Amino acid sequence: MTDHHTYGTSTHTAGELARLVGDRLGLVFTERDSDYRGVYHLADIPNGRIEIQPNPIPGNNEEGDLYAPEHPAAQVLLLATTPASDPALRTRLNSIEGLTHLDHGTA
Repeated sequence: MTDHHTYGTSTHTAGELARLVGDRLGLVFTERDSDYRGVYHLADIPNGRIEIQPNPIPGNNEEGDLYAPEHPAAQVLLLATTPASDPALRTRLNSIEGLTHLDHGTA
């Protein structure tokens, strides 16, 4: 089973959030550029990964096209994927000011 959590913020830019999460969790994020996702940040964690990306879809001239349209106030998304539930990771992410838990799913 894979555990997915989505967080969002309108307080921090993607770069700022990557620095905050990196400092809090002792991670190094790599900046990547994608035609589909725009500039995003990726860090591997033990048994998983964290990705930070803008919510607005890049290159689309129409307003309102978001990766998470159900959360339009979130300008930046944090996607955490682990093979199983990780309460310690969730606690540490929930302690970051301005970061809000938006969604949870399993596959």
